[in-house]
Amino acid sequence: MGITQHPLHLDADCPVKGPIEPYFDAFRQYLAQHGYAAHTSASYLVDVAHFARWARTKRLRLNSVNETSVAEFLDEHLPNCQCAAPVHHDRSDHRAALGHLLEVLRSLDAIAPTPLSATAVDEELRRYDEYMEHARGLVPKTRSMALRIIGRLLTECFGSDAINIGTITPEQVRQFFAQEALRYSKPSSLASVVASLRGYFRYHVSLGDHVHGGLTSAMAYPANWKQSALPKTLTTEEVAQLVNALGRPGPSMRRADAIVRCALDLGLRSGEIAHLSLDDIDWRASTLTLRHTKGAREDLLPLPATTGEAIAAYLKQERPRTTNRAIFMRIMAPLDQPVGPDLVRKTIRQAYARAGLPYTRSHWLRHTMANRLLAGGSSLKEVADVLRHRSLNTTMIYAKLDSRNLAAVALPWPGSAA
Repeated sequence: MGITQHPLHLDADCPVKGPIEPYFDAFRQYLAQHGYAAHTSASYLVDVAHFARWARTKRLRLNSVNETSVAEFLDEHLPNCQCAAPVHHDRSDHRAALGHLLEVLRSLDAIAPTPLSATAVDEELRRYDEYMEHARGLVPKTRSMALRIIGRLLTECFGSDAINIGTITPEQVRQFFAQEALRYSKPSSLASVVASLRGYFRYHVSLGDHVHGGLTSAMAYPANWKQSALPKTLTTEEVAQLVNALGRPGPSMRRADAIVRCALDLGLRSGEIAHLSLDDIDWRASTLTLRHTKGAREDLLPLPATTGEAIAAYLKQERPRTTNRAIFMRIMAPLDQPVGPDLVRKTIRQAYARAGLPYTRSHWLRHTMANRLLAGGSSLKEVADVLRHRSLNTTMIYAKLDSRNLAAVALPWPGSAA
């Protein structure tokens, strides 16, 4: 439902009383500082005022304003709300507004910090996460995936009880693996389950804990023929079509041009583009330093003229004024924040659409860059270096794209005239 058509003069029509009242102005300033649009701010203010009136009727004290009371408001009060206007009943808007309210209250030390779950499984996952980060150097995305998988296993085996890794049997692991197989449609995705669990069991072995000897052998990597399909790339004509669609006027078009160039000219991943900083570019040397890579290492790349020109045009003409050192910044609330990988991927999808290309995968520009290098005479080792692959085996799939060199070594078909 939309906002009831009543004036939003909260001081008069919708007085904020109770435990929230002393912090309502701080919440209003928070919305202004983060650049929320006027209609969004008005909606959030009404939502918080609604919650404040409910909290007052429940006689909640300030120290009881937390995720639990917010959930009670959303789950029990909102579906049956008969409050007088101005109110509206959109759950997602209320949830967003109250999430910001808790953030404001915690920033002012008005309420307790976000509570950390203290179950045995949560404590175990926190310890293992520290090990993966500091001992193995795994990136957050890889750690997060592993923790979700291991968390499901531990919860199934122990529930809320203490964890005893030595009591997990191979049969339990096999049954869990069969359940996990229903979650994934691709063998490559299911392989991550095997890797995550084997890594976790090896971690406990390294600690000297008793681990059943058959746990790692209880799971086999699913058949996955890595070189069975060609990587999807854009043709030369489609690349020209995409490039010709750059440079159009409009909101955020300079940012979009620079993002597309980073993917097409340098083969950067969406997360690497999102994490680029002003400090990463050496304009005099025409180099770009990648500090947030999938391999958790720093890489120095040459900065092509086309990429540098696109980034410079964005910085000069469009990037909002901010103290944040990230190159690509948001233009919608919350302001003064860098874009994320999802926005990078969305930007590339929109660039495809403007160029009339029926594609959606941003990673295809990385494949296309590899194909262009091979077509220009680069070796697979050189392509691996540019793509920053740790193993040359990862780059081998691009050998199928090198039709020029493959034709030179192909044997004639038996019985042909050749």
